Formats: sequence, structure tokens, C-alpha cells
Amino acid sequence: MQINELLLKNFGKFHDRQIDLDEGINLIHGENESGKSTIHTFIRGMLFGIERGRGRAAQNDTFSIYEPWGNPNYYSGILKFKSGEKHFRIERNFDKYSKKAELICEEDGEVLSVEDGDLQMLLGEMDAERYDNTVSMSQRNAQMGESIVAELKNYATNYYTSGNGEIDLAGALEQLRGRKKILENEIRMEMAQKQQKREKLEQEVSFVWRDVHHLEEELERVEEELAYRLEKEEEKKKERQREEEHGKGVMDEIRPEKWRIHPMELLVFALVIVIAVILFSKPWNYLIAIVLFLAFGLYIWNRMKVGKKQVKTEPEIILEEITQEEEKVPIEKLRWEKSHITAELKEKRIQYDNLGEQLAELDEVNERSREYELKRQAVQMAADHLEQLSEEMRGYLKRDLNEKASSFICEITGGKYKKLVTDEKLHVSLMTDEKRVEIEQVSRGTVEQVYLALRMAVGELLCEEEMPVILDDAFAYYDEERMLQTLRWLKEHKKQVIIFTCQTREEQVMKEAGLVYHKIEL
Repeated sequence: MQINELLLKNFGKFHDRQIDLDEGINLIHGENESGKSTIHTFIRGMLFGIERGRGRAAQNDTFSIYEPWGNPNYYSGILKFKSGEKHFRIERNFDKYSKKAELICEEDGEVLSVEDGDLQMLLGEMDAERYDNTVSMSQRNAQMGESIVAELKNYATNYYTSGNGEIDLAGALEQLRGRKKILENEIRMEMAQKQQKREKLEQEVSFVWRDVHHLEEELERVEEELAYRLEKEEEKKKERQREEEHGKGVMDEIRPEKWRIHPMELLVFALVIVIAVILFSKPWNYLIAIVLFLAFGLYIWNRMKVGKKQVKTEPEIILEEITQEEEKVPIEKLRWEKSHITAELKEKRIQYDNLGEQLAELDEVNERSREYELKRQAVQMAADHLEQLSEEMRGYLKRDLNEKASSFICEITGGKYKKLVTDEKLHVSLMTDEKRVEIEQVSRGTVEQVYLALRMAVGELLCEEEMPVILDDAFAYYDEERMLQTLRWLKEHKKQVIIFTCQTREEQVMKEAGLVYHKIEL
């Protein structure tokens, strides 16, 4: 990519200010407060937009700082650039009322979409964060931010695994971790539901067991009472039989129970009287007949009296017995109660056994829990393999990054430092022919060179499209020799370089070295 023209229509202190840029080194010179930082911010804003902060943060954000001094509601600009063999134009309105961004191909007039990523594609997937940590460098931000470390790790895993930096394997790893967390939450929920169900079943088992125990006690009581009642009833029955058998004569045996006097008795007494009348002579026969008649009458009277007594007393005894039994419980009712309790006890025991089986099933790993666990193990295995792969790929990136940065620093320092070595956090060490030197041990000028070399190496690794290198007062700590070596390297290796400075040192060094440059005076 090469920036050809900047048109600050209304941006900061500038109004309709046009700046033309060429290939190679562009030197934008101006005194302090002449607008160098404004132009630098304009380039970044045209490429990536300017978001307005909210609340108190909006008072000192980039949007507010570079709001036009005059007519702030008209906040816009145009940037023209070349990508490949085509020329494009970005037009942006930054103000809050008519904010918009248009990307137009100047060859055929095709309107492209910034929102859909067409501009980012032309910039070689460069975004604002990469821009700030690679090609855009100032004295205040020479060292790269921590965010670039994570991006390099992500890029390493993506590119060295698939050959395509667009495949976000770190995102895939994050998704796997998220999936694992979801599965673990589901397993915990499943276990919690199982425990809740277990507690409910255990409580229900306790209640059923209490009912079973109570019914067993009740059944035992009823059975004992029924056995006792049946035994007493049998004893009473036998007692009555003995009494009846003891009190009966021959006549009582043959007499029906419902008759008080048997007809045979009357017939026998009548025959006795007749025989007595026939056998004895008068008047004794009449006397004997009268005596027999009186005796028979007395017998009948006695018999009638005993029968009446039995009729009266036996119902009273039976009634008394029945009344006493009813005060307790009738035998039939006890039998019914026993049958009812037995049936209920059987049902409760079945319910108790079923609940025990359900508790046993809860102790076993069900299919759903097994499926969750298998999925969790699979996700964990995939995440472990991906992390292992990422670690290996970061090793490859570290090797390539160190090789690129080493070649850059060797040229920039004129061969003084042969090798640059970085760790996982981009902490830098330098290698000379004699020893290893930590970056904290070198001068500030060398530190600036190291960070420039590292930024250029990272930029080449992360960005497919070569972007202009923008340096804002980046040579303040350079001596003339270091500056010349760095400018020569930039001239040879970079298609376009934009240098903002308030000094004349850069121009003098380039003139003395015969380096061609394009100057813009503010």
C-alpha cells in the first residue's frame, strides 16, 4: 500500500489542507504545534476510523482533541492510496450527526464497503492495534504493547498450522474451553439434580419405611387380638356345650329345643293314668289317678317354669356377651381390619422396594452423565492437543521472528549486533561476537533501533500487505551514524516511509548521504 494524497477538509486546525506523498521517504517538517501529530492522527483515523468515547472519557479522547476548531459539525477528510495496481479513495465524516465512510475505486468507480471489510482486505488484514504496534512508531510508543504478544501467539498457531492466518485457532481453543465449561456446568447441574432427586427419594423412603413399621406393628396387634378373641370364643362355645350336656336327661336329649314339653311325655302320662284307673279298684283308682294327675300337673308346671327361665335368661346372657364384645371389636371387624392392613402393608413394601431400586439406579452412572463426561474428555483432549500444537507453532514463530529481527538489527547497527533474541513476552536480548547483552544494558539509541527492527519484523509476519512506515520524532535519541544506517535500511527495504520531525537532522543526514526524499513543510 502507498498513500498518495491527504485532504484534511476539516480536521483539527486544518481546513481544506492537501498533502501529496510520494514513494520512498517523505519528510514532513514543522515546528512544534504546527500540526504534525494532527496529520499523523488523521492518517490513522482515515484508515481505521475514530470512535468517540462516552461519559467523562469523551472529554479528552482522540475525537474531542482533533475536533475541528471551526465548524465542528463538519468533521471530515479524504485519503487516496494505491493498493496493487489500483487507486482508491477513502472519504470519512467523523462527526456524530453524519458519520459515514466510503471506499471508492478510482479506476472504475466501484463503491466498496468499509463495514463489510473491503478496506481491511486492501490493508492486508491490518487493524488499528497492529498498526500501532508495527508501522506507526513515535518516541513515546517505541516499545510495543502487551496486546501484540497475544496476537503473535494467535498468529503463530494459525499460520504455522494451516498456512492461513485467517484461521483463528486461538479462537477455536477459546471455543473449546467455553464448550468444556458448558459441559462441566451441565455435569454439575446433572449431579445437582441427581442429588436433589436422591434427597427427595431418601425422604420418601424414610416416610414409607415408617409407614411399613407402623403397619407391621398394627398388624401384629390385630392378629394377637383376633387370636385371643377366637380362643375365648372357642372356650365359651365349649363351656356352653359342657353345660348343656351336663344338664340334659334322656328326655331332654330327645326333646326338640324349641319344645318345653314333648308330646310323648303327655302320651306317657295319659297312659299311666289310664292304666292306674284300670288296674286299681274303686275308689283307689280314682285316688291314684288324682295323685298322678296332680304330680303330672306339678311336673308340667315345673317344666314350664324352667323353660320360661331359660327363655328369659339365655337371651340376656347372649345380649350381655354381645354388648361386651362390641365394646371391644367384633371378630369380623378384626378380620376385615387384618385383611385391610395386610393389603396396605403389601402395597407399602412394594413401594419401598421400588424406591430402593430408584436409589440404586441413581448410584449408577446414567447414559446422559456418561455422554456428558465423554464429551468433556473429548473437548479437554482437543484443547490439550491444540495447546501443545500452539506451543510448538509459537516456537516456529519465535525462530522466524528472531531471524528477521536479527537481520534487520544487524544492518541497522552496522553489524555491531549480530543477533536479536526474544522470549514469550517479547523481552529482547542482543548477541555480539563476544557475549549476550540484555536490552537494559544498552543505550537509549540502541533500544530505539531494537524496537524499530522488532516492529518491522512483526509487521512483515502479521501483515500480508506492506504498509507505509510512519515515524513521529522517532530519531530523537539517534546519533548521526545510527540515523544514517536506519534511514538507509528504510530506503532499501520499505516502499514508503513518512517521517514527522521538528528537527533538521534527518534532512541533513539524507542530503549528505545522497538519499532521495520528498519534503513537506508545514
